[in-house]
Amino acid sequence: MIKLNQYKALTFDCYGTLIDWENGILRVLKPLLLAHKTNLDDEQILNIFAEFEAELEIGEYIKYREVLKRVVQKFGEQFGFEPTADELNSLADSIQHWLPFPDTVEALRTLKQKFKLVIISNVDDDLFAFSAKHLEVEFDQIITAEQAKSYKPSFNNFRLAIERIDLPLEQILHVAASVYHDIVTAKSLGLSTVWVNRRAEQGVSANLPPVSQPDLEVPDLKTIAALSSH
Repeated sequence: MIKLNQYKALTFDCYGTLIDWENGILRVLKPLLLAHKTNLDDEQILNIFAEFEAELEIGEYIKYREVLKRVVQKFGEQFGFEPTADELNSLADSIQHWLPFPDTVEALRTLKQKFKLVIISNVDDDLFAFSAKHLEVEFDQIITAEQAKSYKPSFNNFRLAIERIDLPLEQILHVAASVYHDIVTAKSLGLSTVWVNRRAEQGVSANLPPVSQPDLEVPDLKTIAALSSH
C-alpha cells in the first residue's frame, strides 16, 4: 500500500478521472448516430470512440478539437453517413458542458491542502479552460497535449510535466482512469501511479483495455482524499 504523505505533487488525468467524459461523449454521439439510423449500445459507442481517438492521436500532432471532428467523420465513414458541419464540431463544442464526477470537486479541495495539484491532459488549452471552471480549484501546473504537441501515452507529455513540477520522481504520484493513456507510461518513467477505476462495476469504457499494473487501484477520487488524511 502506498502512503500518500510521501508525495508532494499529485498529477491528474482530467477526462474520465475528474470529468465524466463518457457521459459527455454518449450525450452527443448517441442522438447523432440515431439521427443517421445507427443504433449502437453505450459500450459499442465508447469502444469505437476509443479506437478512433487512439488512432488519430498516434500520427502527426493535430489539435484535440480536430481529433474529435475526425472521430465523428470516422463514425460516418464506418456507418455510411455524411455528418453535417455542426455534427462534426458537436463533440468538441460539448466539452464546455461536461461535468465533474460527484466526488471530484470536494476531493480536489481536500487534496489541495496538502499537495501541489497538476493536470496532464490530452486536450487543447481553450477546451481545458472550460473544464477548469467546473473543477473549482487552482492547479499548480496545467500540461495539455497542445503544449506538448503530442498525446499520452507519449512520454513527451509526462516529461514536460516532470520538468515543470521540478520535484524528484519519488515525490510525484500520477492519478488516472486510463491504464492505456497514463498508467503504463507514468510507471515506465518511474512515477508511482493510482488507477481510478470508476468503471469497475459497469465494464464500459472509452479507453483501450489495460496492460499494466498500477501501484494502487481505487474506485473514485474520494477514496484518495480519505487516504490523504491518514
